[in-house]
Amino acid sequence: MYQHKQHIFFDLDHTLWDFDKNSALTFQKLFKRHDIPLSLEAFLGVYVPINLNYWKLYREEKIEKEVLRFSRLDDTFKALNLSISSDLIRILSDEYITYLCTFNHLFDGTLEILEYLKPKYKLHIITNGFKEVQQGKLKKSGIAPYFKTVTNSEIVGIKKPNRKIFHYALALANADIDASLMIGDNLEADILGAKNMGMDALCFNYHKTKIPEGIIAINKLSELKQYL
Repeated sequence: MYQHKQHIFFDLDHTLWDFDKNSALTFQKLFKRHDIPLSLEAFLGVYVPINLNYWKLYREEKIEKEVLRFSRLDDTFKALNLSISSDLIRILSDEYITYLCTFNHLFDGTLEILEYLKPKYKLHIITNGFKEVQQGKLKKSGIAPYFKTVTNSEIVGIKKPNRKIFHYALALANADIDASLMIGDNLEADILGAKNMGMDALCFNYHKTKIPEGIIAINKLSELKQYL
């Protein structure tokens, strides 16, 4: 279906790099490091939806990065009735970024599908993640050599789903829109963001959400072989 494409643009977190698993391992390390009396399961049950909401606000340019990094932790600890000082929250926020890319679990089939695609297409990354960690994730997980270009929203100054970041990525890759395909997990940022500027997109339905009609979705990365 997409065999004629020449350029494949991937999202990074929740698409290739197993963010939830690596994030959980990072928090586990931080809680032990600072003797925080909290079960990881209880923390994540509250933190994950709070974090997703703050990332939505961040994508929509409604908050700055520093607010996201502090408030997602502050709100979680308050919701769990755990008294954590603002100073410790700032330390945890900084150390979370420091240690996050020391864990580099990829989704099943990531290396295999990149090996399969690399001889046939030019591969690229478009990510909304923080610039200080995204390059580290790519390098330390061993997947950096597969990609011709990396477009990071923090460097560009524009986040997905803004069509300008897709135009920037296409220009950086010297790619025509008709010859390009976006693959990501986030319906709003990756899929509708690409489609709204005329770029084909395919959803990696990691979140197991209901997919709107007209959008092609896969549940495993290996399923890309059906389309590419």
